[in-house]
Amino acid sequence: MTTMTMRALFVVLFLLSLSQYTPQAQQTQAPAGDPARGKVLWLETEHVECRDCHGVDGEGGFGPDLAGRNLTRAQFIHAVRKPWGIMPAFAESQISDRELNDLVAYFATLPSVDQPGPWKREVPAGASPGLAAATTYGCAQCHAPGFNNGRAVMGAINANFEWFTSIVYAHTTAFPPTQARIGEPPFERLGMGTFSPSRLPVSKLQDIWAYIVDIGFRARMEGHLSAGVPSTDGVVYTLNVENTGVAGVGLAAEDLTVTVAVPAGATVVAATGAGYQGVRRDDQPAAGRGGGGRGGGAAATVDVAVWEVPRIAAGDHQTYTLTLSQAATATNNLRGAIRWTRPTVKTGPSDTVNIAPAPPSP
Repeated sequence: MTTMTMRALFVVLFLLSLSQYTPQAQQTQAPAGDPARGKVLWLETEHVECRDCHGVDGEGGFGPDLAGRNLTRAQFIHAVRKPWGIMPAFAESQISDRELNDLVAYFATLPSVDQPGPWKREVPAGASPGLAAATTYGCAQCHAPGFNNGRAVMGAINANFEWFTSIVYAHTTAFPPTQARIGEPPFERLGMGTFSPSRLPVSKLQDIWAYIVDIGFRARMEGHLSAGVPSTDGVVYTLNVENTGVAGVGLAAEDLTVTVAVPAGATVVAATGAGYQGVRRDDQPAAGRGGGGRGGGAAATVDVAVWEVPRIAAGDHQTYTLTLSQAATATNNLRGAIRWTRPTVKTGPSDTVNIAPAPPSP
């Protein structure tokens, strides 16, 4: 073999080796996503934030449509990790490449749309600069105009604008430990992405901050009911009410009313805890994830056990028990709410958060 022939053969082999690493070849070699897993991820677990902007069925809205777009895995991962629009960037720690691959496979099974759907929330007439910015930059699409969860986190640490800037522009590293709590629903793992200051300018962030401050921070209250425990008198449920703010820093909740709806057919045999007022007929919101701003339950007139509490400071908690004549069930469960009048907010005469319903009794 001549030297010239050897050189030509080397060049051919080199070019062939390069062709194996082209983006097209990488895409072909990438493992196929699982559309069934992608559907579960999109509809049932973590991606409520995604659906707020891209539509329940990927039909689009505030964000572009995804259904039937036949995006490649590389295109979709790039759009999530390094978005080119207002959308914040999401890190591997929030959603993995494998999960994104499954989502791509699921979107490919959906029919494309002729026109994206409407925004989940439009800018209301006469909106302040802050509310207008919060809506057009996507904040109100996920957090709702009331920013209930966000204002509770801010109240938990008595936040300032410097903290707010870090939480928006460096969210994946500055996410506050006050919100990373054991027992949060699965979608808390995703959370908010990191916004770019070149697309969400500081001046607009200042308008949004002024709007939130004007509404008022919230005390960060939570309530959890235990599973029922049989006793000689009936079935005992324990209710823990706590202010999850940072002790000595976060806002206290004052003038609280704690109500627990009694399941139909059951009666209250006994109750413990300071401030117990007895049972009365009342309007109690249906159980749900309190303070999230993503919908609420319709009110129904029911019997409720009531506690009146003057004050719960940040870091403090109260424990109550409620003994019922019979156990609650999954379809006829205990549910309740915590209401407080101070700190005063502009969203209504009192602030409210729902109590997590009791898990099934063993």
